[in-house]
Amino acid sequence: MTVFNAGYHRVFLNEGISLGIMTPIARALDAPADMQQEHALAARADRLGFAALWTRDVPLILPQGSDNEAAVLDDPFVWLSGLAAATKTIALGTAALVLPVRHPLHVAKLALSMDRLSGGRFLLGMGSGDRPAEFAAFGVDVEERGRQFREAWPIVRAALMTKAADREPLLQATAGVDVLAPPPARIPMLVVGTSRQTLQWIASHSEAWATYHREEDRQEGRINLWKAALRTASPGEYKPFVQSLQLVLLKDPDAVPEPIELGMRTGRHGLLAYLQRLASMGVRHTILNLSRGDRPMAEVIDEIGEHVLPVLNASA
Repeated sequence: MTVFNAGYHRVFLNEGISLGIMTPIARALDAPADMQQEHALAARADRLGFAALWTRDVPLILPQGSDNEAAVLDDPFVWLSGLAAATKTIALGTAALVLPVRHPLHVAKLALSMDRLSGGRFLLGMGSGDRPAEFAAFGVDVEERGRQFREAWPIVRAALMTKAADREPLLQATAGVDVLAPPPARIPMLVVGTSRQTLQWIASHSEAWATYHREEDRQEGRINLWKAALRTASPGEYKPFVQSLQLVLLKDPDAVPEPIELGMRTGRHGLLAYLQRLASMGVRHTILNLSRGDRPMAEVIDEIGEHVLPVLNASA
């Protein structure tokens, strides 16, 4: 039986659904985050029982999305180190690190360090990236990112294993020299998006698959495809399905859900009903992207933590 770290067990439930939050939480897209404010919000989410805090890897300030805004984000490992110091038990993860523009040995060293410094709370989510200008700046062929992702994965994977026999791909890459001591428990690795891989490859190599919000019938279809891939690639193994959700939580708890890009605008009753439906379909963790609005983020986190999480936890 595989022994995973504390972060894995905080986030992934065999039944029910857990909630995480994408960070920074209260920042404006075009400005760096206020560290003091973010650490206070992270500590608040930890106390209320959220399962994880996540962050993105955005190496360059490039406009993206329908609003053409550019995210100004700190390095994900440095950022999560700060959140680790501000919290006690909540898991900390990347969703997602852009693996093809980073050397796998650097990624391995950073992941091992992050897990050790956080007390075993780290989850490594990785993707292949989707911004061509970023690849050009790093001298990486954007058309080769799928292959580079596959080739780098086993080196990182080997470094995050506990048993000497499983660490051979790492030692082959370093001529027998380790990058850091093996972790006391396996550090989970997630594929975020398809990363230009087949579902069978993802099911065989990752601990979980994270994807974005879709209309419910379509998402249920993706979940069924994931379950089918697991049956053939990793029979008998538990590998959860993770979904992100862009969320505008309205002050009126009875506000009827309305769709927005990659998510919804709703009151807490609509949010709870939606999350319960996701759980019944097989989603085991949802990453909330709390959208900017006229409500303080502390108020939004409190409402979810006090009125939504207890109900979800009771049914898990």
